[in-house]
Amino acid sequence: MDRITVEPMVVADIPAAHEIERLSFSTPWPAQAFHDELTTNGLAHYVVARRKDRVVGFAGAWLMVDEAHITTFSVHPDHRRRGVGRRLLLALIDRAQALGAVRMTLEVRPSNRAARALYREYGFNDQGRRPGYYTDDGEDALVMTTPALDDPGFQDLLGSVRHRLEASA
Repeated sequence: MDRITVEPMVVADIPAAHEIERLSFSTPWPAQAFHDELTTNGLAHYVVARRKDRVVGFAGAWLMVDEAHITTFSVHPDHRRRGVGRRLLLALIDRAQALGAVRMTLEVRPSNRAARALYREYGFNDQGRRPGYYTDDGEDALVMTTPALDDPGFQDLLGSVRHRLEASA
């Protein structure tokens, strides 16, 4: 298997990220939204996963005061279940910690069992529900949050995740 690298998203990555977005979501963000996030939103921090030179996934978060809120996260359908999402999520957590975040949050569809399982693997827990959050079908969103990012138990969890990822590389 080719090695996956994760690095900051740049404007040249937008077409590939937008294509993954289009393949993944019923109401995808327009390409211009990614451009605005990268060029004008000082709160936004985005990463891409590459296999060779191809973008196979992306993720973004906003750092608001001391909380990193994951705004978008997706892996190309042809590259799911291969560790790409795990590497993206670890990179986002590492970046959030480096920027001084205390914890991370996100919204996810209750019907997206694969995403929920990934987030739980990384220590996210259900904290609430936003009724009718998704505009395409009115599905609720589950709000998931990490423990404190500097919590020793959370750091141990990340260490074991990191070890498993290194062993599978």
